[in-house]
Formats: sequence, structure tokens, C-alpha cells
Amino acid sequence: MAGLVTRMHGFGATIFGEMSALAVRTGAINLGQGFPDTDGPQPVLDAAREAIASGLNQYPPPTGLPVLREAVAAHQQRFYGIHLDPDTQVLVTVGATEAIAAAILALCEPGDEVVTFEPYYDSYAATIALAGATRRTSVLRFPDFAVDEASLRAAFSDRTRLVLLNTPHNPTGKVFTREELELVCSLAREHDAYVVTDEVYEHLTFDGAQHIPVATLPGMAERTITISSGGKTFSTTGWKVGWLTGPAELVAACRTVKQFLTYVGSGPFQPAIAHGLGLDDGYFEGFAASLSAKRDLLVTGLERAGLRVSRPSGTYFVIADAAPLGASDAVDFCWELPERCGVVGVPVSVFHDDEDAARTLVRFAFCKQDDVLHEAVRRLGALSS
Repeated sequence: MAGLVTRMHGFGATIFGEMSALAVRTGAINLGQGFPDTDGPQPVLDAAREAIASGLNQYPPPTGLPVLREAVAAHQQRFYGIHLDPDTQVLVTVGATEAIAAAILALCEPGDEVVTFEPYYDSYAATIALAGATRRTSVLRFPDFAVDEASLRAAFSDRTRLVLLNTPHNPTGKVFTREELELVCSLAREHDAYVVTDEVYEHLTFDGAQHIPVATLPGMAERTITISSGGKTFSTTGWKVGWLTGPAELVAACRTVKQFLTYVGSGPFQPAIAHGLGLDDGYFEGFAASLSAKRDLLVTGLERAGLRVSRPSGTYFVIADAAPLGASDAVDFCWELPERCGVVGVPVSVFHDDEDAARTLVRFAFCKQDDVLHEAVRRLGALSS
């Protein structure tokens, strides 16, 4: 692409945009891009309207409105026992994607190495490239996506600067176990690396799976930046309200970079998300239970259609293997899927460096209305006929 810096070659249009456009063009049900098709809880929506009506429509403070920083700190204390100073240890960002970018750009020099797992969320690779750093990966393999200790150890070196970890994990739906996280943390400490942990699906776990924040593990609070957002928890992905927390000096480093990315954003939505973070436990438990039921509906439909399915423990997503249907390449399979059955998915290979690790795997999103999922399941049935 003419004019594009070399380090960004290979990063074109995102697969999410391409598959969503395919869904619109063909009239297919879009189970590719992970956004809900319903609005969030009414009290949160009402709080946004009230903020707009009360005049909170200009620049918020560069670190975020105090009401949201205080709510984030209270949330971390309430759910995980993490004590934070809202003035120095919380930074509001334009979604988790900006938080990830600010952290990597603040902490990595050209030539540094960043360890992450693949498949990975697509912005990870792009942001590491923007920083001039080198991506080192360890593969999580279908169907259980367990951490391979030998592979993970091999990804670390004397140039490792940072570990970028996502749990609960997109796109696999994996929730990392305590033992897996302790292995990651022991290697980070051994190599004196920071850990940036993307926890946006923290409240979306199923079947008793427990989300364990990395910052709560021994010796990790001082070297961990924790990232989350309101988009997934409150079904408001378009508001782009995220945050990062951690030691004051690391948050200050991220703030230095963040102010030159977007400066500020999402002004009237910040107090609304603050209100959401204070909702009672019934909301968080009920939302997770609702998504668990949607997961079960889609998993059953995919299995009946003849795909081999990995049952996720969290997030919005389920990964299925299309090989039993004769597929040899998930990219081709996904482009053909709307014509075959009127449903759109995303090939998992686009989230990999090692494409062979996911050659026939497809990610489907279940964060949709039940009637949409029922219709998708009905359509998927055409694959087995």
C-alpha cells in the first residue's frame, strides 16, 4: 500500500468489517462480529441521557471523570479486593483498544519483545508493530486451548519487555486457570517483564469458571496493568468507555501516551458506565446466566450441523471446527457460508501467526437475541443436509 510505513504492511481491513459487510450484502445473520443486538440495562441508558441533558458534553478531564475513576476503583475493591487510588491508579480510555495501545506504546521500545498467546485479538499484533516491538507467541490449540508450558517458555527471552494476556480469552472463550496464570506470572517475574492484561470479559464466565485478575496474584500488583471496559459488561460497545489500572508510575506512563492518541472521549457516557459498575450483583449474575443459555443454544445448533465444537467457559464466542463438513480452509468456508446457509462467521486463522493451528476453525458470536440465534441454528442445519 503506497505511503504506508513498512511495519504496518500486512494490516489491511479488519476481518470483522469484511465479514459484517458480507452479512449486509447477502442478508445473512451476522454471527461474525462480537457486538450485542440489544441495548444495555435501562438504568445505564437513562444515566447517559441524564448526563447529556445536564450538559456533560464537553471535554472530560484527561484522566476521566472522577465519578468513573472512583467507580472503577470501587469495582476492583468490591469484586477482587484490589485497592486503588482513583486519582493516580485509574485512567479512563476510549475503549479497551486504546488502553492496550497506550500501554504497549508507553512501555515498549523498538526491538523489545512482547509475549502473547495466539489466537489473539487483531489489535494486539497491529499495536505491537506500531511500537516497533517484536511479537512472540505461544499457541493455544483446539479443542481445549490449554497452555503449552514448553512453548510458552520458549517465547520468553532476555529481550522480553511485556506479556499481553487476555482472559477470559477472545476468540477461544477460554478462561485461564490459576495454575496457567501462575506460570505466566512466574515467567514474567523471571524475565522482569510487565504484564498487560485485557479483562474486558471479566463478568462473562460460565459453568462456575472463575475469572482471576492477574494483579491479585503474588508479586504481580506492581508489574501489572489491568484493562477493562463497559462495552461488553453493559452491552454498550459503541460507547467506547474503557480504563486501565495499576501502579501509579505505570498508569502515568500510559497517560503520557494516551493524551496524544485521543486526548479524551465518551464524555456523557462515562457517568453512565459509572452507574453500571455500581449495579447490584443480580445484574452481573443474570447477564452471565443469559449469555450461558445463548451459548448452549448455539453450541447445540453447531453440533447438530456437523461441526466439532469447543464449549467456551466465557466471553461472547464459540469456536467450531468445520473439517467434519469437508472444509479444508476456514477462510473459504466463511466466504461461502452465507450462500450455503445464510450465516456469517469469522475464520480463526486471521488471529494466528501459525495459520495451520486453526486452518479449519471458525468463530461464531452468541451475543444475539434468542430469536436470531434460533433462526441461525435453523439455517445452520442446511450444512448437514
